Amino acid sequence: MITFLTRRLISAVALLLVVSALTFFLMDLLPDPGRGILGVSATDEQLASKRRELGLDRPVVPRYLDWLWAALRGDLGTSWTTGLDVADSIGTKLPVTLSLTLTATVVCALFGIALGLFAAIRRGIVDRSVHVLAVAGFAIPGLWVGILLVALFAVRLDWLPATGYVPLAESPVDWARSLVLPVATIAVSGIAAIAQQTRNAVATVLERDYVRTLRSRGLPLRRVLLVHVLRNATPPALTVVGLQFIGLLGGALVIEQIFALPGLGSLAIGATSQSDVPTVQGVVLVSVCVVVSVNLVVDLATGVLDPKVGMR
Repeated sequence: MITFLTRRLISAVALLLVVSALTFFLMDLLPDPGRGILGVSATDEQLASKRRELGLDRPVVPRYLDWLWAALRGDLGTSWTTGLDVADSIGTKLPVTLSLTLTATVVCALFGIALGLFAAIRRGIVDRSVHVLAVAGFAIPGLWVGILLVALFAVRLDWLPATGYVPLAESPVDWARSLVLPVATIAVSGIAAIAQQTRNAVATVLERDYVRTLRSRGLPLRRVLLVHVLRNATPPALTVVGLQFIGLLGGALVIEQIFALPGLGSLAIGATSQSDVPTVQGVVLVSVCVVVSVNLVVDLATGVLDPKVGMR
């Protein structure tokens, strides 16, 4: 297990370095950030002065190494457009994005696993119905779902707010109400994916000889499912849940724009449109750190549930 975790940590560090370097170098290929900051009416002298002020007159490799060394010490720099500390700006936006993503992941896991387990056990028309719902969940665009939910529950029935976000510490009830529509919008495809994977994993385990032997000895179906089937079917389902979290994190950055949520998505899009390289770089780094952390947790849980994985 120690060797397994060591390999995963090395891979995680390598991924962070590669993604941060690619982002930094690709941002350097964009049009002159000084023009985006000063506007189209800026003179060549003003642009040259702004480039020197931002350090853009230096080669890109030394600039990246300086940024990387500062990032390792927790300093993500200062925004080129607002003058605010990038780490502080991300710190105020990250809870919104994590609230949306984590809540959507829990909803996807609960409904997806329940539907998949039900379909694997019942088979027949139930199985076919869940399969149809899963295909529909994959096919329906999330934007279309969001528009329908807002039109019904926010505009017509006036049950839920159409936009905005209320912090959890301010009002737990209003916090939950502000997340219902965004979570429902991005959770549809996730529920479909987890339901399909859970159904396939459980159905495969149910057909194994040892499960049939246990059932022939008179063990209750509930005990067989909880003690034997779910333990063997959980690792593949857990992997899909981890992948769905990553997908939901990317989807949350877009959904935040639709529902006017002040998360990392609004910060990243605003910074990109204004050529605010330090903020974009900071958002990318933090997002990758979240993804890497989730992957490590999933790998650890999978290794505990399936010792053979930890030996690879």
